[in-house]
Amino acid sequence: MITYSFLQHYWCFLVSLLGALLVFLLFVQGANSMVRSLGYTEEGRRLIINSTGRKWEFTFTTLVTFGGAFFASFPLFYSTSFGGAYWLWMIILFTFVLQAVSYEFQNKLGNFLGPKTFQMCLVINGLVGPLLLGGAVATFFEGSNFIIAKENLIDAESFTPIISRWANASHGLDALLNPWVLVFGLAVMFLARVLGILYIMNNIDDEDIRSRASVRLIGAAIPFLLLFVTYLVHLLLKDGYAYDDNGIISIEPYKYLTNFIDMWYLTILLLIGVVLVLYAIGKTIVSKTYIKGIWPAGLGVVLVVLPLLLMSAWNNTAYYPSTADLQSSLTIVNSCSSEFTLRTMFYVSLIIPFVLAYIVYAWHAIDKKKLDKQDVTDEHAY
Repeated sequence: MITYSFLQHYWCFLVSLLGALLVFLLFVQGANSMVRSLGYTEEGRRLIINSTGRKWEFTFTTLVTFGGAFFASFPLFYSTSFGGAYWLWMIILFTFVLQAVSYEFQNKLGNFLGPKTFQMCLVINGLVGPLLLGGAVATFFEGSNFIIAKENLIDAESFTPIISRWANASHGLDALLNPWVLVFGLAVMFLARVLGILYIMNNIDDEDIRSRASVRLIGAAIPFLLLFVTYLVHLLLKDGYAYDDNGIISIEPYKYLTNFIDMWYLTILLLIGVVLVLYAIGKTIVSKTYIKGIWPAGLGVVLVVLPLLLMSAWNNTAYYPSTADLQSSLTIVNSCSSEFTLRTMFYVSLIIPFVLAYIVYAWHAIDKKKLDKQDVTDEHAY
């Protein structure tokens, strides 16, 4: 029998899976952030832009779907985070819109700003987008400054029944003052660069670009690994936010370490993911002919991010802690949609495998041939 609790955990899993796929797809931003260092010539830069230009819509669509899934399954989080921390999310959205505009207009006739201006916009998106997205994810562990007041819904004197509000005027930007949020954000940014390099090496048939990418892989991998390990150790040693059967939230020492032990199956997935990422990086650096590192690395990233997100929500853990009011912290129980809504969406979600199969087919069709210099002369090229 499908219970309400099962549906809450099920939708938490699906949203987390979307988040994990989004982190993998940030290879588009990672490659764009190095468009001028990997492509020394105008032809080389156009090769990189046309390579990522074939995939940027996958990333943007996944970002929108991630937000939409949160809205449908956990609407209180959507209204609290997307509505309260709107400066943070607006900057993220702006950089992605800037990316779309840059692809479409950089080589159009009448572009008085010049291609270099739009290429720099792609670099900005490649740096700021992953940094802020990583920072937003870090708030699942570090907390945010908001207050929930559900009693406003039944307050007859309230003309604007706002049930969640930010506790200060920064509206999300205060999260960047937390050094651990920045550590995780920087880790995601460097991870995006690692994935971008691996993708470019696999997707572009150009030895000059591949040789430079191989060198820069070391410069991106080392800071990523240092930042990720540092944050993981911090996470295992920090206090977490737990809730009991009555929904009372409390601070529990070593909560996330407890989650790693209790949910050992997720820990195993995370370790497998780490091994796959290290394998992809190591073999690409050692072997001059190995160019398929994006695939084990991509699978590894999904297997790392998915357990991390589930660790923040399952096992009676508050996935969006409030640093302003402990009892305002959000859990999958107090922030989810009604049972009817979750059950209806459960049946709709059964078509997801077919959607994924189409995406795999489309990806394969797009990448049937490696990109080379002749492709940038096409009239449809970016």
